[in-house]
Amino acid sequence: MENFDWTCFTRKSAIKTSVETIYNAWTKSEEIEKWFLSKADYFREEAPIDKSKNTEAGDTYQWNWYLYLDTEKGKVTQANGVDHFQFTFAGDCIVDVNLRQEDEYVIVSLTQKNIPTDDASKKGIRLGCDTGWSFYLVNLKSVYEGGLDLRNKDENLKELINN
Repeated sequence: MENFDWTCFTRKSAIKTSVETIYNAWTKSEEIEKWFLSKADYFREEAPIDKSKNTEAGDTYQWNWYLYLDTEKGKVTQANGVDHFQFTFAGDCIVDVNLRQEDEYVIVSLTQKNIPTDDASKKGIRLGCDTGWSFYLVNLKSVYEGGLDLRNKDENLKELINN
């Protein structure tokens, strides 16, 4: 484990759709709630952004997941309106989402970086977020290719890989 990078990771997925569709899947509240969150709110100068509108650099967010009480708050640091979206996450971490069309697929490349190297962050952020993003990228593909949401929303079933 001495050469293991605890400070960042990258996960990729190929999704048969358009770059515009996947960009909107990240930057519109009504879209990100279809595959990732139970509730997503973006704010511009503290005022809520309409759920059908794209968020922009400088906006903030509040995100909630099914079956979790925690609210994730952060800031959109980059959003070019086409193929790149970046935001703070899990404290001071940065998540970069880059999209590129390759034949009939969009290659989604997600990198989470600036992960602290204390033991709690290694476990909770580096390993935990890696597992989480891996599942949610699969769910993104499932929702936009076939319409099936793989998330567990049943409060009686906890601690599963899909929640």
